[in-house]
Amino acid sequence: MDKTKEQEEKQVDSETVAGDTRKNEYEKENFVPIQEYTGEGFKLRDSREENLEIAEKYQDEVEEAVKQFFLVEYKSEVKVHNMVAAVDGVTVYVESIGEPHFYTFAVVPVDSKNEVVRTDSVWSLEGEVETGITGGLYAMAYDKEFSNLDQYLEETTETYPIVGTPIVAIENVMATGYTTPYYFFSPVGDVFDKLFLEYMNNPEITADEIKDFLAKNPFDPMYVIFGIEFYMEEENSEPKQEILDSIASDIESLENIPRGEYNISLNDNYIDKKRGVGQKDNTIDRSDPNAIMKE
Repeated sequence: MDKTKEQEEKQVDSETVAGDTRKNEYEKENFVPIQEYTGEGFKLRDSREENLEIAEKYQDEVEEAVKQFFLVEYKSEVKVHNMVAAVDGVTVYVESIGEPHFYTFAVVPVDSKNEVVRTDSVWSLEGEVETGITGGLYAMAYDKEFSNLDQYLEETTETYPIVGTPIVAIENVMATGYTTPYYFFSPVGDVFDKLFLEYMNNPEITADEIKDFLAKNPFDPMYVIFGIEFYMEEENSEPKQEILDSIASDIESLENIPRGEYNISLNDNYIDKKRGVGQKDNTIDRSDPNAIMKE
């Protein structure tokens, strides 16, 4: 009996070591310091590289089709930053020109069998662009509050050994709506659905008009969800709880920043270049159900 138990324990140990070895091999191949990350190596699930190769042959046509798509469908002028292979086409990452400001993407189908790019069938994920636009509109209306938040978060990188996400990575692979090196946010719910329609009816809407609309259509701050994300500055440095706690305490006490629900995460120095994600088993956070609510 004891011998059998010992053999089972050795088997479990060997399986754990094998799993750790595979994990370490993946990390060595795909984890890079956040400061070096540009989006290179990013891959979408089940993507087919031949789609990108075909689309690159018609890059000018693809970019023009995407720009026209956003002008017609969303009354927004955009510039193209990057193309990435997808399952049945290419995902094209864009940034709006002017206000409202946001990052998002569109998909251009590719018929790989016949090597045809279907520039007449560009599409976007339902709700994705809309959320990006309404986030940009919210930031337009409360520019002073956003400036206060930006200033504080910038100062934290001078106070603590932490950094944000390089802007080039945001441009190339993030597509997270209104985004800065330190946070992104998503406004959701009926009020913001209506705000999007206000914009579509009047793309020249002003900050004062947006603020007036939101004053007449009050929203619960729980529907404006901020994701603040930092990385440790030094390689091989573990996230420090005292840094996270200090930032959370400051956010709790800060005045004149945007209304919303604030979630904060602190990663080590590495990001998974393949997935474009920094959160791992050792990431620490202050988030739902303990998120910080700013009324």
